[in-house]
Amino acid sequence: METFVITGAAGGIGRETVKALASTERHIVCVDISDDALEPLRQVTVGLAGEFSFAVNRLDDVAACRNLVENAGGPVSGLVHLAGVFEADPQTIDDMSIYDRAIQHNLTNGYMVANAVMEKAAKGGSGAMVFTSSLAFRRGSREHVPYAAAKGGLVGMARAMSRRYAPNWRVNAVAPGLINTGMPAKLIAERGLDRVTREIPMKRLGEPSEIAAVIAFLMGSAASYITGQCINVDGGIINS
Repeated sequence: METFVITGAAGGIGRETVKALASTERHIVCVDISDDALEPLRQVTVGLAGEFSFAVNRLDDVAACRNLVENAGGPVSGLVHLAGVFEADPQTIDDMSIYDRAIQHNLTNGYMVANAVMEKAAKGGSGAMVFTSSLAFRRGSREHVPYAAAKGGLVGMARAMSRRYAPNWRVNAVAPGLINTGMPAKLIAERGLDRVTREIPMKRLGEPSEIAAVIAFLMGSAASYITGQCINVDGGIINS
């Protein structure tokens, strides 16, 4: 049975990704920051195909990432990195805490957990990784500069790792647009849903399941010749 690790599994996209990747041939390690966050996900997995385990881990340092992989129950052959934070920055260098958190909890943790996976990867084995970038990287976000920078870094990292770990491992990224989760709630409250969706060619928010479907495709055998790519899933806002 292959083992997949999904970080940020309790979030809206994470929950749908767990469901999309559920398989009788798969053990999925669902990772998030607290038992309270993971408890609703435990209920979601009841009755789904495959095996599931749940790990409280903030991916704060190398030791935490290695511990996660060590306790995954076998060599990991799939990683979906969804964990991250989304905060507006104060546009001043007097307080660098938001910048530091954005880089640490969106980019550095991905680098650490991916390398921890590869340290324990089965020799001669194969696998796939997907990192979650953002429309903020593709388009820019005036209120979220460190976040956009971190999400851009994930794409660069995915492309570099796709070369490092080829041909046995594939590494890709997805860049969601405005998705119907709690993340864009403040933006929608400030601007109104009609104004927000007016900028989207599809004229609606995306659903978490639509992101999960792309992730599941990239993690599966149907994407066996796709690596080093960043796939936009944003209703057409970015068309290149």
